Amino acid sequence: MEKKFILTEKDFILKNTNTPILHNGSFTCKSPSNIALIKYWGKSELQIPKNPSISFTLNNCHTITTLEYSEKKSSSQDFEITVFFEGTLNEEFKPKIELFFKRIVTYVPFISNFNFIIKTENSFPHSSGIASSASGFSALAMCLMSMEKEFNSQITEEYLIKKASFLARLGSGSAARSIQGPIVVWGKHPEIENSSNLYGTLFPFKLHPIFENYHDVILLVYKGEKKISSTVGHNLMHEHPYAKQRFIQANDNLSKLIEILKNGHLNSFISLVESEALTLHAMMLTSDPYFILMKPNTLKIIEKIWDYRKNNDSNICFTLDAGANIHVLFPDEEREKSLGFIEKELLEFCENNHFISDNLGKGAEVIS
Repeated sequence: MEKKFILTEKDFILKNTNTPILHNGSFTCKSPSNIALIKYWGKSELQIPKNPSISFTLNNCHTITTLEYSEKKSSSQDFEITVFFEGTLNEEFKPKIELFFKRIVTYVPFISNFNFIIKTENSFPHSSGIASSASGFSALAMCLMSMEKEFNSQITEEYLIKKASFLARLGSGSAARSIQGPIVVWGKHPEIENSSNLYGTLFPFKLHPIFENYHDVILLVYKGEKKISSTVGHNLMHEHPYAKQRFIQANDNLSKLIEILKNGHLNSFISLVESEALTLHAMMLTSDPYFILMKPNTLKIIEKIWDYRKNNDSNICFTLDAGANIHVLFPDEEREKSLGFIEKELLEFCENNHFISDNLGKGAEVIS
């Protein structure tokens, strides 16, 4: 269990601003995606969530990022960043990473002294409703913290983890939840003693055994890029007519889910998780302008899951992220039956019969 203390923004400002004894090198880190059970939708400036969220950290859906650094020969303060995605030079990601570096330079000022080559790859399709920004920015944040530890060896592992989550949040809010696992809270909540809007916090209570090896099969209904980005969707919450009620609901639902995760009541888990997923998309349907990220096959799969659960005394359920793909959740004791149902009745609604079988993971790690 984490120590009961909360770090502030000032605690993450690097005190030693001397140029590190590093000239060139690289770090490679692997970080998972996550799937929120209580959704965060709406944020203030600098990625501060309007409501707390909680997620399952995934195991197989991950990003591997190599950060190569070389000492600058000039005094320019501009960031020199080259990005390769899955082996190909990628100019599209560069502005996002440059913005990320501008946001974090106060906390890791040494990045101004280096040129960077970033090589990254996913184990799943990019921009299709699986949180690729979460795994991507958390992996990059872990690489940067590996650099910091090279010339500041006194930092503790606990501090490194919290700061990595803090930095990752400034790239993508949900990335704050990908540094650790298996269950992470992000956002201040009165029942999570050391929770914070600045970084993710491990679920601090004893988890009921039924959730210890929970499964998530991700059905790739649509592998293309989303029509509306999550950033645009979050911004539409500023003037949303139901925003205030939604933020209250999310806080209340997190309180309920805390008890469910402790007592193992699966009927309550199913009801709450599915309601949260549909509420997220209801916010999209009722924003101005309104938009739909679900596809016709998304709805067909949901109806199939409901029918199967009703007729087979099953605890299978679904959740959705900000996209068309379905996350099918079920306990380990129902693994064989649930996979059989998925393969027999749901794969026909997926692109190229494509799905990813996953379970809960431990979070980010340094590979080399």
